[in-house]
Amino acid sequence: MLILGIETSCDETGVALYHPSHPDRGGILADALHSQVAMHADYGGVVPELASRDHIRRVMPLIKQVLTESGKTFSDLEGIAYTAGPGLIGALMVGAGVGRSLAFALDIPAIGVHHMEGHLLAPLLGKLSPETRAAGSETLFPFVALLVSGGHTQLVEVTAVGAYELLGDTLDDAAGEAFDKAAKMLGLGYPGGPAIAALAEQGDPERFRFPRPMTDRPGLDFSFSGLKTYTRNAIAEHSPLAGQDKADIARAFEEAVVDTLVIKCRRALSERAVDDLIIAGGVSANRNLRRTLEQKLDARVHYAAPELCTDNGAMIAFAGYQRLQAGQHQPLAIETRARWPLEDLEPIA
Repeated sequence: MLILGIETSCDETGVALYHPSHPDRGGILADALHSQVAMHADYGGVVPELASRDHIRRVMPLIKQVLTESGKTFSDLEGIAYTAGPGLIGALMVGAGVGRSLAFALDIPAIGVHHMEGHLLAPLLGKLSPETRAAGSETLFPFVALLVSGGHTQLVEVTAVGAYELLGDTLDDAAGEAFDKAAKMLGLGYPGGPAIAALAEQGDPERFRFPRPMTDRPGLDFSFSGLKTYTRNAIAEHSPLAGQDKADIARAFEEAVVDTLVIKCRRALSERAVDDLIIAGGVSANRNLRRTLEQKLDARVHYAAPELCTDNGAMIAFAGYQRLQAGQHQPLAIETRARWPLEDLEPIA
């Protein structure tokens, strides 16, 4: 089943083709991505109207690009998956409108995909198929997933595709959002995660120790607003900042976020008595986070390739395939959601 995936939930237009029997890259025949980071950088964050307009310009050329690169045509498509939420409504409507319209014109099924389910399943590319599900092998189920991005920081127990139990959530800022805000305070620009990580490599790990929020109490919820305030106060106390000051603060900030995530993951794995952890979302590309999880957890840690950690069409095509193969599809009416609890999804048997 050849699936076209379309991702337009925020500031990246992603398109990909997926087929489970394709031997390379876990089934990805071709993928293309256009990032709007440079366009939004002057504003310090995503401007929804600009994002929507740019998706309109990019999505069809990218679809034609992946078809050409894979040697396929529109008539070869057997299903279309598009991000239906959560995300920016205007941006979502672009991908959903194009995806649903193409499916109608080609008389093939379409499915609206939950953006975070796409992230969650991305590390399973090449490991999850109807055959492996039936055999009960190589699927990792059950496992705990850490979904960590600009908009989400969640711990989820996963017992099957679509069977998700939320264990912990952020009470305020997501980890990725906190990275962006800390970077802005340090004058590093947008997006903040890669900038903080790069600068932190030059920092002195002994100079500052920032708090690990909500780790001194039971539970699996997160909160990063206090850490953001602590960072602002540290910057004010040592201003004007020299280059090394910025590096040391970036190092302390990153280590505080990483340690907090690791502590919560350890708790979740222990409480649920599972041996596998999947980390997904943009922040999962952070090398310090990956390294620390592997070193400090008595568990197997799985994550997607770096290019599949940020928003992309491949994860949407793959997640959409799981549901289309199970007989699910979207009616003609287009429905998108700015907010969409992951646990509301229908499990796949």
